Amino acid sequence: MTIAPAIHHPETLEFLRTRRSRPAKTLTAPVPGRAEIADLLEIAARTPDHGKLEPWRFIVLQKQTLTMLADLVLARGSALDLAKDQITKSHAQYANADLAIAVVCAPKASTKVPNIEQTYSAGAVCLSLLNATLASGWGANWLSGWASHDRTFVETGLGLSPHESIAGFIHIGTETNPPPERPRPNVPALTDWRD
Repeated sequence: MTIAPAIHHPETLEFLRTRRSRPAKTLTAPVPGRAEIADLLEIAARTPDHGKLEPWRFIVLQKQTLTMLADLVLARGSALDLAKDQITKSHAQYANADLAIAVVCAPKASTKVPNIEQTYSAGAVCLSLLNATLASGWGANWLSGWASHDRTFVETGLGLSPHESIAGFIHIGTETNPPPERPRPNVPALTDWRD
């Protein structure tokens, strides 16, 4: 016999069932203001965090900083001898953005919580921030890209410490074109039931 849960949020389940990221290239101004961003960050921080280590932090990137990062992408892409289309795509990620939030994975020394679990926590923060933003009516997308893995880019452009990394950039803005639905995973084919 199945017992119904004491608290049920069908509207939340429907949101999660139908949520859809918005392509960053379709997001424009206006963007949320400082108070709304702070609220979204509070929501994102309510995520699994074994040991209560808070192994992540946020960097709110506004237009001037995003423009600087776009210029740094051009310099780093050239220094790394990357293909022109790789550089152009990454440059546009920053140059065309009005707001992005970098979620920084910042693991803490711990004898009980391995780094991989702290990395998972940072990833959970990214998803929580993405979903909170979408649920608030804004368009949002979680991106990374080659520059987010380049130590010179993240240390020079974002001030990351050597032990830190980028879990993701959450791009936020006003949606201009609703995206078409995309194919979804075949969950039964990916699920193994064991009694």
